[in-house]
Amino acid sequence: MKNNKSKSVELKGSKELALHYMKTLVDVARESFLILDADLRVIEANPIFYKNFKVTPLATEKILLYQLGNGQWNIPELKKLLEEILPQKKEVRDYEVTHTFETIGEKTIRLNAKQIDSDQLIILAMEDITDKENLEKKLAKYTEGLEKKIVERTAELADRVKELESVNKTMVGRELKMVELKKEIENLKKQVKNGNGKNGNRNHKI
Repeated sequence: MKNNKSKSVELKGSKELALHYMKTLVDVARESFLILDADLRVIEANPIFYKNFKVTPLATEKILLYQLGNGQWNIPELKKLLEEILPQKKEVRDYEVTHTFETIGEKTIRLNAKQIDSDQLIILAMEDITDKENLEKKLAKYTEGLEKKIVERTAELADRVKELESVNKTMVGRELKMVELKKEIENLKKQVKNGNGKNGNRNHKI
């Protein structure tokens, strides 16, 4: 009996120590963190979580995760993550959820979770990537518009090039025709000159 009791005390002490270290790490983190028990009740949340999701410790600690904020965390994707994926994999990384929260509106949250079986604890990290997602969408839209403009401009330039090539051919043709006409005029001048010269010589002999 004493051995079982001492083991129970040892396990409890180990869990409390692990929880102490977790709280210390979570408190200094830049992301929102929750520490959950095996039943998915909140043991601890860090200051960033309270700030980002506009809730209080009184309305958070010892509360079932899905009941937080009038049920705003009752999200099907989150349930699947914690109840189906996490128990099998023990760790989940970069799981994105988009949800409209009652207090802060629509947000895209990147979730990372770690299940610690030895202490029956779950660490849930939440990174708000809404601004990043919106920026990426704006950049994608801008890039799409820019590419469309480039295609249109390229088509306009191609048409202009064709037009200039046509004009150039016409002008080259005219220049060649002018050269030919000049040659003909020169030949005619020579013929006229030669003809006049012969006639002049004949008249002089007579």
